[in-house]
Amino acid sequence: MDPLVAAIDQGTSSTRFLVFNAKTSELVSHHQVEIKQSFPREGWVEEDPKEIMQSVYQCMESTCEKLRQLNIAISNIKAVGVTNQRETTLVWDKETGEPLYNAIVWLDLRTQSTVERLINEAPGQNKNHLKPKTGLPISPYFSAVKLRWLLDNVEEVRSAVRSQRAMFGTMDSWIIWCLTGGSSGGVHCTDVSNASRTMLFNIHSLDWDPELCRYFDVPMEVLPRVRSSSEIYGWMKSSSLAGVPISGCLGDQSAALVGQMCFQEGQAKNTYGTGCFLLRNTGTKPLMSDHGLLTTVAYKLGRNEPACYALEGSVAIAGAVVRWLKDNLGIVQSSAEIEKLAAAAGTSYGCYFVPAFSGLYAPYWEPSARGIICGLTQFTNRNHLAFAALEAVCFQTREILDAMNQDSGVPLTQLQVDGGMTSNRLLMQLQADILCIPVVKPTMPETTALGVAMAAGAAEGVGVWSLSPSDLPHAAQEKYQPQINCEESEFRFARWKKAVQRSMNWETTEPSCNADDPQM
Repeated sequence: MDPLVAAIDQGTSSTRFLVFNAKTSELVSHHQVEIKQSFPREGWVEEDPKEIMQSVYQCMESTCEKLRQLNIAISNIKAVGVTNQRETTLVWDKETGEPLYNAIVWLDLRTQSTVERLINEAPGQNKNHLKPKTGLPISPYFSAVKLRWLLDNVEEVRSAVRSQRAMFGTMDSWIIWCLTGGSSGGVHCTDVSNASRTMLFNIHSLDWDPELCRYFDVPMEVLPRVRSSSEIYGWMKSSSLAGVPISGCLGDQSAALVGQMCFQEGQAKNTYGTGCFLLRNTGTKPLMSDHGLLTTVAYKLGRNEPACYALEGSVAIAGAVVRWLKDNLGIVQSSAEIEKLAAAAGTSYGCYFVPAFSGLYAPYWEPSARGIICGLTQFTNRNHLAFAALEAVCFQTREILDAMNQDSGVPLTQLQVDGGMTSNRLLMQLQADILCIPVVKPTMPETTALGVAMAAGAAEGVGVWSLSPSDLPHAAQEKYQPQINCEESEFRFARWKKAVQRSMNWETTEPSCNADDPQM
């Protein structure tokens, strides 16, 4: 039997455990569990770290059971990688192993007032004040401001910091710490790709930056140790996989870049998940954007390997808009149904939907924006709304693709895509139409999990997966060609941009009637 490598893919809406064949990259078995999100107040998004760990164990055990039914020995699994929703922030007690508050999810907006204050106090009120070191604008999206909120508002966190019991981490750190023993010797680490999303990490020196930590008033002793994306961090302590090394760690978007084999400078991919993330490999030099994109560490595939960087366009709401139509409006019963409704309309009939539920991310970085639906008439029905929601995902991708083409000076001639939403064929066709370039989708859509499995399998001391270009399998693909003329596409895109302007500066944190609200 060929060696197998497993991946834990802990996303915003679900946790998955997937097992791949290290020689053929083929998916052998997997299991998925949905994650509850809670919205305790408007703009707040939280998840329960213990429920997340439970889902990780449940996915592992169910997949191992499926392997046994296939007569595949669990002992063939030679390594495990962890890929995760990035920026989501949690603090736990290293002695009890208990989380001290729910995880604050990347989409959360409770820190908007803090962010506005920091920008107002920055030289020239410039939101890019920290960008030369971090590659990021000051925004509620990143971990530092979420951690600051926990330190300011949660007594348990403050007292744990005082008594040196507090550990901070993004989701990867929490999972690895728990799996390697938790309060009995768990390993507290993160990788460069996740660390580069905190606003506390210097993307040039590849380490926590004392000046940034002082700026956000974050005690450095709570931070995890930063490691490469491909090395043995520790070994599984319990479960069916006890003794297996954990040897890969990548933020989900970096993992998808690796899984799509975008190892060459200039190669790019777009992932359609809860949000939408377009990353372009810029090689071993960080490239700063003049058009609202982030500069991020893509991966560092080994302790002695160089770090590779990427330009990233981040869109907060993609698949989340479908979940909203389902859970909040009841327009669809399942995510798959949106394609049927949208296809029945065949057009949005002049209706435009800007799903700025968490403000606008790239290229605007405008946390004050809110969602709007405009161009409604008495003729508009739920089918048009479904179509407008899918178009919104495509228009947002077009905006970040345009920004990326301007930054790099070399326009992409086709777009490589992956993620859960790519199973929606209408969405993929719409995307090709709106971009006026072909959209290429691998037949095996689990590129995020594949990417971290590759990193884990290739790690020193594991060595079951070769990343040399000649050994990488050629993935089967499906191609969507543009089917409308570019003039029509441009007209629709111009209307979309008009709608985006209407969504701006909607919600500012000026004092309002609820001035006694503790979040202010």
